[in-house]
Amino acid sequence: MRIVVVDYDPGWPGAFEREAAALRTVLGHLLAAIHHIGSTAVPGLKAKPVIDIMPVVTNISAVDLLAGRMRDLGYEAMGEAGIPGRRYFRKGPDLRTHNVHVFEMTNMVEIERHLAVRDYLRRHPDDAARYGALKAELAPRVNDDIYAYMDGKNDFVQALQRTALAWSRAGRP
Repeated sequence: MRIVVVDYDPGWPGAFEREAAALRTVLGHLLAAIHHIGSTAVPGLKAKPVIDIMPVVTNISAVDLLAGRMRDLGYEAMGEAGIPGRRYFRKGPDLRTHNVHVFEMTNMVEIERHLAVRDYLRRHPDDAARYGALKAELAPRVNDDIYAYMDGKNDFVQALQRTALAWSRAGRP
């Protein structure tokens, strides 16, 4: 699948809200919170047009029992997919539209990391612009190699995560 990075779409928050409503129905009483994360959650940031959603649940193991209901919404269950304690679902195998990253509310390391990066980029548009420029430069160069795309962003993203976490823990100056 060719990697495409596009300008920010003001319709992304609405796309998140519509999908979050469906996820609320599936996750029901397990759901403690649901967040729009990733680049599509940052106004003005260039991104792959894929909505990242982070439901926070009271019991991660119970999410496994909902794989059939997630499949009914068009999601494919991918297990932890490299992040211990996560349940990852993707929608649209050929044309991805949504990624769902479910964490148990006790997994504060992952929850904090995702929210800190999102909130930091929302408050620091110069860093968001640098991140968007990097992604826009990488996408045509790597074409359909998602691993090369991720590798190309890795150093920037690691530094961004450290900065965002420090900013968040310092009270968000």
